Amino acid sequence: MPIPDSTDGGAVSDSLGARTTKLYAMIRMSLRSLLLHKLRSFLTILGLVIGVASVIIMLAIGEGAGLEAQREIESLGINNIIVRSIKPTDEDRKEQTNDRTLEYGLTFADLKRINETLDTVRKIAPFREFRYETRYRDQMVEARLVGLEPDYADANLLEMAEGRFIEGGDVNSQANVCVLGAQLASKLFRFESAIGKSVQVANKYRFVVVGVAAPKMSSAGAGSSLAAQNFNRDIYIPLTTDQKRIGATLIERKDGNFKREKLELSQMTVQVYEPSEVKSTAAAIKSLLASTHANEDYVITIPLDLLEQRRAYQRIFNFVLGGIAAISLLVGGIGIMNIMLATVSERTGEIGIRRALGAKQSDITLQFMVETLVLSGTGALLGALIGLSAPPLISWFSGRETAVTFWAPVVAVLVAMATGLVFGIYPAKRAASLDPIEALRRV
Repeated sequence: MPIPDSTDGGAVSDSLGARTTKLYAMIRMSLRSLLLHKLRSFLTILGLVIGVASVIIMLAIGEGAGLEAQREIESLGINNIIVRSIKPTDEDRKEQTNDRTLEYGLTFADLKRINETLDTVRKIAPFREFRYETRYRDQMVEARLVGLEPDYADANLLEMAEGRFIEGGDVNSQANVCVLGAQLASKLFRFESAIGKSVQVANKYRFVVVGVAAPKMSSAGAGSSLAAQNFNRDIYIPLTTDQKRIGATLIERKDGNFKREKLELSQMTVQVYEPSEVKSTAAAIKSLLASTHANEDYVITIPLDLLEQRRAYQRIFNFVLGGIAAISLLVGGIGIMNIMLATVSERTGEIGIRRALGAKQSDITLQFMVETLVLSGTGALLGALIGLSAPPLISWFSGRETAVTFWAPVVAVLVAMATGLVFGIYPAKRAASLDPIEALRRV
């Protein structure tokens, strides 16, 4: 029986082992060379450390700011269309009739027409709002009084911390009940529960507290047509109670003159079944309202559009931040190139001896490339450690959210090592191209 010839396999194994041993020896030599000049090596990699850390930290800050803004917009509901009344300007008022009552904004007739005409509408949450002083005993806070229907909580993603929200029975019976926002409740009722207590609004209306809403992020004016809204300082009452007790027409006395305004609804939040139906439904609502509102005393806001715009801006913002931080990587690469050129000059004699003993140009090139990779790799890893450690500290000190994405440190480290490698090619080639005889003269 013939014995298999294993000569070729053994040769390949020996060759691979020799290359591994050779590479290991080069790495040890590189580390020894760099540790001989610790301060110089540290200053060389400092640019890459700062660059990698800057990329990760700046992207984390930008991503955190973007997430806050996106959550703010998402809190408006991506299935929602917000239709809001706009008070006419002084010029528009002059064009109205001589009647002293200023009528503007959305009406219950608009609400009924939209609800009956559009099949894509799942529900509509109308409300009317005014600002009044709200008082409990000696505690007084200016709050936003909101007359609404039960669907308001679902459309605006409101959750309860205590008690219950406005119910259908409250609306049908025109009950004198209310739900307080989290901040308003904490200011009026510092050391006791608000449930079952009565609060006074505008020094003449009294409502019994049946619930306290959970804290909710303010809208902060998301979208050019939406004013900033602090939901935590709201007081919610049934819409029918608002109509009965406050009425559609408000009378205000100022500078000896009486000012009358009639506003049936401040806003309607129209919720559709699917996000894909939002834009077409918004166009249909605009067409319906245009036929009865010649002065266009309303504005339509689509949170889905705002969210898409914000994401597009965030991508540009991240690109700009990454570009700015990448300049530090470029500076770090130049620093590595500079120090490697100086190293070539210092070690000319060593290069000559190695060439005289049989080292090839590829061996010299590989040796200096390994040293460059050790430098850039060390700088990149140190920068990544700093970059990953800093965002939580920034959040703790500033109170702003930061978010480190998986790809930020990975890309930063890879780009840093690639930068060091690119800038190390020229010094390595220059070292390998030295004339051995000339190099030996410097021994």
